[in-house]
Amino acid sequence: MRDVMRLQPGAQVTLIDADGMSYSGTIVSYDRDGAAVRIGAAEPARKRPALIVAAAIIKGPRMDLIVEKTAELGATELWPIICARTVGKAPGAERTTRWRRLAIAASKQSLVVPPLLVRDAVPFSALLRDVPRGTLALICSGGAEPMGEVLARTRPSELLIASGPEGDFEPVEIESATRAGFVSAGLGPNRLRSETAAIAALAIAAEWLSRQSS
Repeated sequence: MRDVMRLQPGAQVTLIDADGMSYSGTIVSYDRDGAAVRIGAAEPARKRPALIVAAAIIKGPRMDLIVEKTAELGATELWPIICARTVGKAPGAERTTRWRRLAIAASKQSLVVPPLLVRDAVPFSALLRDVPRGTLALICSGGAEPMGEVLARTRPSELLIASGPEGDFEPVEIESATRAGFVSAGLGPNRLRSETAAIAALAIAAEWLSRQSS
């Protein structure tokens, strides 16, 4: 508030807790350790349409980037998925806890309530079984019908988007997803890095859902 946004005492702020409650507040003062804020009215978290990103786990800080950007762009849940071409071992509890901390911090910074929920990692086969009822499931696939056109044609109210790992999904995974009811969606002619594809797909979907609810 002080060092980045340059807010002075007397400025109005919004505070968000980990449960999605938001509070109006007024900055009273700063000291070396933080800020004193006078808390005003509370507002419970509003229900948002499901916008789930099922992103294949990728290496190191690039996965952290996916977590942060999915939170900022308003995804409701992030499902880390383990695919045939996933590099490295499944994430342990420590790494998953880190992702959840990043998600809460990024959600608060972007005033997204309730904050992004990061699920435990699941294998690709479990993803196919666990799509919530009434949710359109998309799988990012090169050369497929553009995502914007898929959304305009199907007009979903809730979405799950699956994006692949380094090297993309195996053909058999795309075939299995199609049999399970997933719709293939393209993101343009360029070959995208895994994290770029997940973020681009979410940006398209979030903007579309926003226009439908306005």
